[in-house]
Amino acid sequence: MSNSSTVDMTQAVLDLCAVPAIDRETCARMLAGSADAGTRRAIELLAERWGDPDAALPKHVEGISEHQWIEALLRFSPLAAERLEEAGVSPAVIEATLADVGKQLELHRATHGEFGLATWWWLLLHFAGLLVRLGRLQFHLHLENPAGAWVVGIHIPGDGSLDPAAVDASLKQAAAFYARHYPDVAIEHAYCDSWLLDPYLSAGMPGSNIAAFAARFTDVDLRDKPADALYFTFRVPADADVSTLPRDSSLQRLVLERIAAGGIWQCGKGTTPWPAVPEPAALLPALPPPVTVQNLR
Repeated sequence: MSNSSTVDMTQAVLDLCAVPAIDRETCARMLAGSADAGTRRAIELLAERWGDPDAALPKHVEGISEHQWIEALLRFSPLAAERLEEAGVSPAVIEATLADVGKQLELHRATHGEFGLATWWWLLLHFAGLLVRLGRLQFHLHLENPAGAWVVGIHIPGDGSLDPAAVDASLKQAAAFYARHYPDVAIEHAYCDSWLLDPYLSAGMPGSNIAAFAARFTDVDLRDKPADALYFTFRVPADADVSTLPRDSSLQRLVLERIAAGGIWQCGKGTTPWPAVPEPAALLPALPPPVTVQNLR
């Protein structure tokens, strides 16, 4: 392959993953040479996970570093896109889904002040063909437990408001998407597991888009998770000095005031009915079988 072709392929990968400008040179250097043993092992794991809803979601794999995971995700991205396209997923959905790589790189830099990807494990869902972005929200189809019902986890990218109309449109798009791509799967319900479902938040911001979103979910189970409010509001780690954080928005003030008063922010996991498909959806094939590792090297 010519040097020009290699450069073009590298740029295509960086564009596909929406790598931010500040990190593009570093990522390009990763792709310039051959993958080392740790990166190859990460690619093998990505290949093994493809289309497997029962695959574990590890946050540490012995012998694979954070930077090796970044390189593996970048190298695997063209095949992930190809497999999704073969399954009939639209280019717009593929691009929106894989662009989360760049978003997570941005969040890591904003949180830690350097290049990295502490949330590489989260992207394993995207790179198994199991999580897609459809409009405002992300959706993850999986079994509730090994012998349980099919459910869809709803996740909230942090790049926009939770306007009710946008949320409705996203849910309708997801219902049609799963009806087309998984026609034999009966989805029992959807759920969201987020600090946005802490009732203290809705009580402190009545009439807000956040409160309207939280109201969609019932049977909410709560657990203490104070770090999430800081991370998702300010993009800082749990041990950040809260006295230095801004109070520019009503959300920021509410989060900090509760902490100052000795309160503990919680995460809530609640359920919502899965929306019906308004009209019959054309049946398309489900995701293909796992990719072969030989094609990745």
